[in-house]
Amino acid sequence: MDILLPCLYAFLACVAFSMVFELRRWRYILSAAAPGAVAWLVYLLLADLGMVNRYLLATIAAAVLSEVFARLYKTPATVFLIIGIVPLVPGGGIYYTMDALLDGEMDLFLRRGLETAAYAGAIAVGCSLVSSMARILTTLRRRGRL
Repeated sequence: MDILLPCLYAFLACVAFSMVFELRRWRYILSAAAPGAVAWLVYLLLADLGMVNRYLLATIAAAVLSEVFARLYKTPATVFLIIGIVPLVPGGGIYYTMDALLDGEMDLFLRRGLETAAYAGAIAVGCSLVSSMARILTTLRRRGRL
């Protein structure tokens, strides 16, 4: 239960964010929120790994699920991916980085800033990796090589 409740919260946050994105159909809203819940589940289950690895693998899980939903509904994957990575966005890290800067604590600012940039970089690499692999597989399938 310690893991499922935060995943439910992540799911509900993604549902609310999909309302901001003005998704109209419930199947799109639920399908856009599912990658967020799965990403948060992967993030929580991989507590033994380093933070950057957790962010990377959770983003890969969300991106793969987004690609699957994109193929099912014949829509762009970004519709599902942007909403799906909302629980992973390091907003707290950004806040504390700027707080350290405003307090004049340069050592803390640099440390937190680099950590936050690494998390954001892991999210970007995970999205790009899955998107590139999906594009390569689609191209190979169309050419009859797969």
